[in-house]
Amino acid sequence: MTEDIRAAIRAERRDQVELLEGLTGEQWDAPSLCAGWTTRHVVAHTTLPFRSRGTRVLLEVLKSGGRFNHASDRMARKDARLPAEDLLNALKTNIDHPWTPPGGGPAGALSHEVIHGLDITVALGLDRVVPHDRLRLVLDGMTPASVRYFGADLVGKRLEATDLDWTFGDGVPVRGQAQDLLLLVCGRTLPPGRLS
Repeated sequence: MTEDIRAAIRAERRDQVELLEGLTGEQWDAPSLCAGWTTRHVVAHTTLPFRSRGTRVLLEVLKSGGRFNHASDRMARKDARLPAEDLLNALKTNIDHPWTPPGGGPAGALSHEVIHGLDITVALGLDRVVPHDRLRLVLDGMTPASVRYFGADLVGKRLEATDLDWTFGDGVPVRGQAQDLLLLVCGRTLPPGRLS
């Protein structure tokens, strides 16, 4: 299974390189679904493990009083000043990079790639659909702890995918594409009209 996940990570990174290569400067500076971040911030964040040593991340987390999300935001804001070409090259040259988030393993790395890719494409109104085999691997890792981590409000809601056999939670049905429902689990606010 681990090798299947590694292959999915490589495929997702390749797809994202192709997508990012086609973006305009305006799209690089457009808002993403990550609050306060543009496309450029998101790519700065996802390529951080390829561009920075672990000591930098550790020092930033210490500066933030142990709050990883605070440190991550600060690093993304600083690194978003890099040219888009540099950020894109960091992704291109690290398709096979073995990075995994602390405690997340390869499944966590795939989730990171897929979710942040959606933060970009959904916000830009692009019609990219994450291949279902990759999406299934990410969805299978979603738990009530994921909802708590992301601060999503899913109380009394049952998420029902219209394109995959996948449900999550209990209550009033909320239907949509599986990738949109994944974003709800991750606490994102979707553009109007994507759910029923």
